Amino acid sequence: MEDQSRKAEILVIEDEDNIAIALDYLLTREGYAQTRLATGAGAVEMICTRKPDLVLLDVMLPEVSGYEICQSVRARPECDAVRILMMTARGSAMERRKGLAMGADGFISKPFELKELRAEVRRMLASDRVPAPEGAQDA
Repeated sequence: MEDQSRKAEILVIEDEDNIAIALDYLLTREGYAQTRLATGAGAVEMICTRKPDLVLLDVMLPEVSGYEICQSVRARPECDAVRILMMTARGSAMERRKGLAMGADGFISKPFELKELRAEVRRMLASDRVPAPEGAQDA
């Protein structure tokens, strides 16, 4: 029987402290367990080792971009179930398509309304991750 009291684990990969603090506040208030990485270095290993329920992934990070991290995670079958919500200040339609093409499950533009982010996190945690079909990232 699954433990219903288990907190969803969220990994926040965000280099801007003020945004990370706001996310920490929101996620803690919502009752989620969370960890933060401030750079892209080591992110893929942490994601695939810990297998959080959700990754909030900034696109623009020092060392490795969020797109590269997302693509690397999706290339590893053992990480298929991890849901990824990408965040960017450059929220154009082209950025969104690129993020989704790299394997992100969702995309949100910064600055975001806390209500919007809360709804998106809840939606992503409520849905099962359906891996993209083989070859879908080649399009």
